[in-house]
Order: sequence, then C-alpha cells, then structure tokens
Amino acid sequence: MDFSFSEEQTLLQNSVARYLADNYTFETWRKFTRTDEGRDPDHWKVFAELGLAAAPLPDSCGGLGGGPIETMIVMKEFGRALVIEPYVPTVIVAGGLLARAGTRAQQEAWLPKIAAGRSIIAFAFAEPKGRYNLAHLATTAKKQGNGYLLNGYKAVVIGAPWADALLVTARTAGSERDAAGVSLFLVDKSATGISTRDYPTVEGGRACEITFENVALPVEALIGPLDGGLALIEQATDEAIVAHCAEAVGAMGALLDTTVAYSKQRKQFGKPIGSFQVLQHRMVDMFIQVEQATSITLMATLKLADHAERAKSASAAKVQVSKAARFVGQQAIQIHGGMGMTDELAAGHYFKRLTMLETLYGDVDHHLARFATS
Repeated sequence: MDFSFSEEQTLLQNSVARYLADNYTFETWRKFTRTDEGRDPDHWKVFAELGLAAAPLPDSCGGLGGGPIETMIVMKEFGRALVIEPYVPTVIVAGGLLARAGTRAQQEAWLPKIAAGRSIIAFAFAEPKGRYNLAHLATTAKKQGNGYLLNGYKAVVIGAPWADALLVTARTAGSERDAAGVSLFLVDKSATGISTRDYPTVEGGRACEITFENVALPVEALIGPLDGGLALIEQATDEAIVAHCAEAVGAMGALLDTTVAYSKQRKQFGKPIGSFQVLQHRMVDMFIQVEQATSITLMATLKLADHAERAKSASAAKVQVSKAARFVGQQAIQIHGGMGMTDELAAGHYFKRLTMLETLYGDVDHHLARFATS
C-alpha cells in the first residue's frame, strides 16, 4: 500500500512547516505565551490565509474539502512548533460538528467565519466528576418557552479565554450518566449568566472554568437532535483525539531531534555524551517509539471514516501515543540532565505539552477500557 502524500498534501505540509520555521520559533513562542493574552492573534489570521482553517471544511461553506489526512499533516507540524492556537476545538470539533449536524442557517453563519479565522470556538465538555465519560453531565438545559435555560459548570475549557463562542454539552433528559438525553448547544460566550475564571495551563496555553447560571438559549442554539447528541459528540472527540495524536507525534519528533543534537554538543570526560553507547541505545528506543506512534496515528486517521472501527482505532492510538509520549519525554529530560527542565531550553516545554496531551480526552486507563469494550 502506498502511504505517500499527494502533491497537494506535500505542498500543504511544506507551506505550514516553512511558515512555522520562519515565524513561530521557540524564542518567539516564549515571548507571546508570557503576555497577558498568551498568544499572538496574527498567527491565527495567517493560518486562515494559508487555508489551514478551511482545509477540513466542506466546499459548500467556504472550506477546501480536505479530510483527516490534511488534518494529520497540519497537526504534526503544529506539534513540532508547539503551536498553542485552538485549532482542534475550533476547526476540527466545532467545524466538524456544524458541517455534519448544523442547520443550514448555522452553517452559513459560522463555517465561513471559522474558515476565515474570524471566530474561535471552545469545546466545553469536561466536568469535575465526569472522569472522561462524555455522558456524565451535571450541566442541564431545560426547556423554557421557545428555548432552553442552561445551568451548570465546565472545567478546563481549553482556549476559552480567546473564544467568542462555546460548544456546550448538556443534559436535556434522563439521569446524570444516561447515554440518551445528551444535547449539544452553540452558546455566545458573552451571554448573560456566563461567568469565567481564566488561567494559564502548565504547557503555556490558556483555559478557564465556566459557570452557567440561568443562561437563556434560543432554540437555534441546539446542534443536532435533541436528546440524541452523544453519538455526534463521540465522533467529534474521536477526531480530536486522532488530531492530537498527530500533534504528539510532531512534538516527539522535534524532542528527539533536540535530544540528539544536544547529545552531540554536551561533553563529559572530554567526549560528547552522544558517543556513549548506553545513551545511543536510549535514543534508538526513543526513535522506535516515535515510529510506532507515527504508524498507529496514520492507521487511526485512515479509520476515522469507518464508523465500526473509528472508536476502537482512536483509543488504540491514544494508548500507544500516550505511552510513547511519556517514554520519549522522560528519556529526553534524563539525557539533557537538569538543563532539560529549565525555561530556556525547549525540551521541558515539549515534555509539558506531551504530558498535557496524554490526559486530554481520556488517559491510558480510560482508553484501554474503551478499546476492550468497543
């Protein structure tokens, strides 16, 4: 089987890599992640100009009609550069859900804005007691007149400080853990009754805790079927999982390159530490882990269109990539020594990002259990 990229996909990869190499260096990243906003909005605009925000969206709504392979290409390069912009929640999750289940009016209102980089949407799905169960929801949306009244709390909403809208999961029927009765709403972040607490995340991003108190939603805020949104949400999170696996592969590849380069420069006993056989073996093991993670991410990417295999493949990739990320990160820090965790070196920042990705949308134990029951 030929896994080579097409000419268009190769051009996409080269254009993203070239822009990031020229404009999204580690030193640049360090500067803007320490500002009050935590990002440089100009990068988001350029991503849109390069067609990255439109790449996976349908042609009919201003997109380029790409697919999971294009997403994998973009995310792998983003991982290599530690890109913190909320590409996955906005383009992959929100864009994908709107394209599949949004009404014509919702698609016309939001997808062109996403494609043009004029909107950022955060995915508010996690709750303190949820334990990665997407159906375990204390947040409720009760029918009131011609709309809904939203009440509840969402935790660690990635990218929400920069967002203008929120994609919120809520229970509209049934008990707290029922698969039926879950619905999805697109909510204006400035709506009355929404309060937020913003904070920086360990790897340099931004997130917030969000409280909804009697937030009035019009009926047009509902995305997909009432009480039947869980299947849509699971598909969107599987796509997000695989996209972040590709990001982790890119980050691991960059961390491996950084570690090999450091081992050639750092000297001990008058020799580069890279000449010591025990460290060479460690770096070979790191390389093997990166290659295995790359292979299973490609497999999961190709399986996203297969409804029967999607969930199982996404969980398998999450388990393998998470284990690889931890191994590669730990070995890189040990080879760097104390310098590995200093703010000035990129190694520690890659490890922090990989650690964050390890638990995003479910940890290893969760996905092992999910794999077993898929």
